[in-house]
Amino acid sequence: MIELCHVYKCLGKKQVLRDVNMQIKDGTIFGLIGPNGAGKSTLLRLLSGIYRCDGGKILLDQERIFDHQEAKKQILFVSDEPFQFFHASLKDMKDFYAKWYEIDDALYYQYLQMFHLDENKALKNFSKGMKRQAFILLGLSASVRYLLLDEAFDGLDPLMRRHFKHVISQRIAQGSMSVIIASHDLKEMEDLCDSFAMLENGTVRCGGDLQDALAQVHRIQLAFDQEVQREWFKELDVVTMKIKSRVVNLYIRGNVEKAEAYLQTLQPLILEILPVNLEEMFIQEILHDKEEAL
Repeated sequence: MIELCHVYKCLGKKQVLRDVNMQIKDGTIFGLIGPNGAGKSTLLRLLSGIYRCDGGKILLDQERIFDHQEAKKQILFVSDEPFQFFHASLKDMKDFYAKWYEIDDALYYQYLQMFHLDENKALKNFSKGMKRQAFILLGLSASVRYLLLDEAFDGLDPLMRRHFKHVISQRIAQGSMSVIIASHDLKEMEDLCDSFAMLENGTVRCGGDLQDALAQVHRIQLAFDQEVQREWFKELDVVTMKIKSRVVNLYIRGNVEKAEAYLQTLQPLILEILPVNLEEMFIQEILHDKEEAL
């Protein structure tokens, strides 16, 4: 298990992460989400041992990752712009990765066939999507406990995304790898991840089991026979509220049965409870903070 305890990180004079606390369990697909500049890529570099914490600690099985070489060998980070030698082919980069990580040749050639890549072609001549596939292939072929992917879906076409999700799910089911993904593609993240953390302004906004988190948030539409008053909803844990004359849209947290029972006492003409997906939860949480700042 990876543990982050009161982690702080500055890049230059800018504080990028502040008091970040979370646990990432083995055998999970963990999603890092957040707006641009929230600190996702910096956090991945801390997790992989590239950066050192300015405060707090990051532990793998109670060992500090940055100071522990054996811990670093169990973690492979594929950045949004992976390093490559200028004239290197995919095979050259495989040989380079093999100096640090054990590469499963059977998996490598299986994925090579799946992604339809030429291992002898120079990576500089690959398209953006093909290059992304190449480095994901290398990461998935490595015998590591944790694979860290920054913007994993960027440049992948729908078919390749499907293959990618299938392979990751396979590796997790085999119990051989955990995957930590940072991405803006929330639809794909919801389909793939079982736990998550939302970063905002350098700290964790919310997180935990993804399905549990989605079960605690609700979108409710109501219509009344008179003008809606904001104070009617003070009893609820309202994240955002939009009122237009006699119609109100609520995004709330908490027990939906209790909320519905309370709202029925207001005698609405219409009361409709709608499901919430990860993208909507993300948008509403960000909007809530903007409203709070006003």
